[in-house]
Amino acid sequence: MDSTRPARPVAVPAALGWRLLALVYDLLPVIPLLLMVSAVSFWLHGKRTIEGDLPFQIGTVLAAWALVGALFVASWRRGGQTMGMRPWRLQLLAADGRPASWRALWLRYLVASLTPALCLAWCLVDGERRGLHDIVAGTQLVRREPGAG
Repeated sequence: MDSTRPARPVAVPAALGWRLLALVYDLLPVIPLLLMVSAVSFWLHGKRTIEGDLPFQIGTVLAAWALVGALFVASWRRGGQTMGMRPWRLQLLAADGRPASWRALWLRYLVASLTPALCLAWCLVDGERRGLHDIVAGTQLVRREPGAG
């Protein structure tokens, strides 16, 4: 082994393309969750559609948002990865490299879900490839080298 050559980093900040690939893959478990929320909403509303019932519409949207958020936050907390992040070796960590807290993960999800395009576009201008949601929550999304950790 050549000791003069610097060691390759175990992980590097994730580029926008890897983030987008993971998001597309993450749609696979999200679609059935949204269908479940829709079915439960339909059933609870007396098997009638909800388009004329604004409070029920708001409740259904909030339930869907919370359920999808719970999926993402639990996945990030469990191992730093969602289903869509695993094949691309992406991992979400706190800025100091440790697992992120529940609070930081929920904050990240909140900011990302309210401003998705801005959060992703921010990766293109930030020197560390952080999204706006990463900056606000104090997290970082990294891409691990093959065989690393």
